[in-house]
Amino acid sequence: MLGRLYQRFGLLPGDGAVIAAAVVDTVRRFAGESWGSESARMWEQGCLRVLRLAEQSAEMLGDGPLVTCGVVESVVSAGADLAVVSVRPVGRLDFVAGDALPVCSPRLPGRWRWLSPANAPRPDGTVEFHIRAIAGGAVSPVLVGQVAVGESLWLGPPCEVGLSAATAGDADLLLVAGGTGLAPLRAVVEQLAASPVRRRVTLVVGARNLPALCGMAGLDGLRRAYGDWLTVVSVPGDGDVDPLAAGGLLGAVLLHYEPGRAVVVCGPPQLIEEARTWLLVGGIDSDDLHVAVTFRHGFDAVSWASRQRHADTVVAEVAGGEAGDDRRVGDVP
Repeated sequence: MLGRLYQRFGLLPGDGAVIAAAVVDTVRRFAGESWGSESARMWEQGCLRVLRLAEQSAEMLGDGPLVTCGVVESVVSAGADLAVVSVRPVGRLDFVAGDALPVCSPRLPGRWRWLSPANAPRPDGTVEFHIRAIAGGAVSPVLVGQVAVGESLWLGPPCEVGLSAATAGDADLLLVAGGTGLAPLRAVVEQLAASPVRRRVTLVVGARNLPALCGMAGLDGLRRAYGDWLTVVSVPGDGDVDPLAAGGLLGAVLLHYEPGRAVVVCGPPQLIEEARTWLLVGGIDSDDLHVAVTFRHGFDAVSWASRQRHADTVVAEVAGGEAGDDRRVGDVP
């Protein structure tokens, strides 16, 4: 906020001394007998410190997007721990299908968590999040079980995390989703549907609660709408056994892989780590493999700015964690 105010008023580095002097003189007029040289020194130093922080924030933000407010339009439960939360941003929110952005609820001020929209940009601007409540998490249980229609959510600047269709050029795609890692890949499918470039796409989905997840993502509707170029492969869990742990998901990926086809993976840390190892061992070319970027901490403006400046050097792993835990975009605490 300081950085944006600094930019709004068109301040320059040399303006700090003038502003500090004006503030000190204003406070002196109303301070009465308690005012003295030490008070003047402290107020001047404090003002200069705040202005330096504002200047640094403005430099860091550059022309980047604002943190904007969004209004919750609907919360649809898909089970005890899953929900679809639809938000309408008050301001303009520019993002690309596959991006992630930090989200904060006023119920938990200062607790930002990375989520990935489950839709490509829409004319009405609404954004849909698919959220799983993580046991022991502070943020996701609130987003799933407490946030209600009409509440506000803060939406931070979107960040490219290696999932956009642009990373694959014009190649055919093999999209691999574990759990709610399906959300950004569903958005990618929507974007591809609107593109004049037609390619073959196979979406492989694995999860314990596969029916609920597929319902959230509307996979049946995607099959019907885009069945001429989209194939959806579901890999359900076996009882309490996660299909990721059982190896079924990666096995299905290898079965559908063809050389030159771009493989894009999004899901929990276990999936990301195993994909990097076992898909290459299984014969997938390293140039064809793209996995999502992982954020190990909540939203940090400094790291975000650095990531934007060096976006071309970021190499894979998806998501946001709690208290240092490694989580994925679309399934964070």
